[in-house]
Amino acid sequence: MIEKAFIVGVGLKGRTKQSLESFAELEGLAHTAGARVAGRFFQAIERYQSATLIGSGKAAEIAAAAKRLGVRTVIFDRELSASQQKNLEGLIKAKIIDRTRLILDIFARRARTSEGRIQVELAQLSYFLPRLMGSWRGFSQQVGGIGTRGPGERKIEYERRHVQYRIEHLKKDLERIRRERAVRRKKRLSVPVPQVALVGYTNVGKSTLLNALTGKTQVYADNKLFATLDPTSRRVRLPGGDPAVLTDTVGFILNLPTDLIAAFRATLEEAAAADCLVVVSDPTAANLESRDRAVEETLAELGARAVPAIRIFNKADALEPLRAADLERRYPDRLMVSAATGRGLDELLRRIQNVLEFRAASRKAGSARL
Repeated sequence: MIEKAFIVGVGLKGRTKQSLESFAELEGLAHTAGARVAGRFFQAIERYQSATLIGSGKAAEIAAAAKRLGVRTVIFDRELSASQQKNLEGLIKAKIIDRTRLILDIFARRARTSEGRIQVELAQLSYFLPRLMGSWRGFSQQVGGIGTRGPGERKIEYERRHVQYRIEHLKKDLERIRRERAVRRKKRLSVPVPQVALVGYTNVGKSTLLNALTGKTQVYADNKLFATLDPTSRRVRLPGGDPAVLTDTVGFILNLPTDLIAAFRATLEEAAAADCLVVVSDPTAANLESRDRAVEETLAELGARAVPAIRIFNKADALEPLRAADLERRYPDRLMVSAATGRGLDELLRRIQNVLEFRAASRKAGSARL
C-alpha cells in the first residue's frame, strides 16, 4: 500500500528561489521513498522558530489540511531538531519526517552490499542518537519513516550507550574498509590501470552512461533518485587500445545530509583518488545551476577539486534545439552526450584518453626532475 504524505517547504525571505528548488526536489524524494504526495505547503518566513520551525499557527494550518486529506505523514524540507520534531508531532498529530530522515530511508532501501548497509546504518544511528534521550526515547517517530525500514523500528528500546557502542563499532568497520581500499589502491598503482570516476547529481544517468561506455548492462539503472547507491567499477577500452577503469559513484543532491557524507566518505573518496573525473550534468533540469553548485561543493569537501575533470551534459537526446544551442553557447567546454543514443561517447573516450595521457606525462616529468 502506497503511503500518502503531505510535504512542507520552509525558507527564509530573500532565499525563496533556492528554497523552492529544494521543495520541488522533495516531491521526487518522497516518490522515490514510496509515498504519494497528497498535499503541499510552502511558507517564506523572516526567521525560523526554535520550537516548531514555522510557528504554531502555521502548524495548525498544516494539521487541518493533513486531517482533511486523510494524511498521517508530514514531510518537512529541512532537518528538524529533536525538540522541533517532538513539538510538531504534538501539534499536527501525525508522523513527522524531515528531509534528512527521508533521504536516509531511501538509502536504506538502495543499499545492497555489506559496505553500503554499514554506511547507511551509521548515518541512521548518528541521526537518531539525539532523538533517543530522556523521556522521549519511545517517541512515535521510531515506528519508522517512509517504508518503515532502519534501526528505529528494529531496536526501539536502544539505550543511548548501546547506540554509541554500535556507532563506534560501525566506525571501526568503515575504518577497516578504508584501509582495505587503500591496500587495493596501492596494488592498482603497481599495475597502472588509470581510474576514472563518474560523478554528478543523482539521476543524471551515470549508471546508464557506464553501461553504454563499457558495453555491459549489469549495472542497475532507473529514472529515480538514488537508483544505485553502491559504487560499481568496469573496465573500458580507450581509443588508443589502453584500458581504464570506470567507477560509478553515488549521486549528490541539494543539502546532502552531513551524516551521509561522513558515512560514505570511504566510498566517495574514490573520486579524490581517481586519475580523472567525468562530471555528469542533466541539461534538462530546471535548477541546473543549483545542481552544479551542489556537486562542486561536495567535490571540494571530499578534496577532489584538484583531480582533472571532464564536464559533460548527458541526455542530449531529450533537449529541444533552442535549449541545446543556448547551453552550447553558455558552456562551450562541456561535451553533449547521450548514453541512450550513443551520441558523443567516442569523443568522451578520446577526451578521457587525452587527460590520462597528459596526467601520466606530467607525473613522468615530475619523477625525472626528482
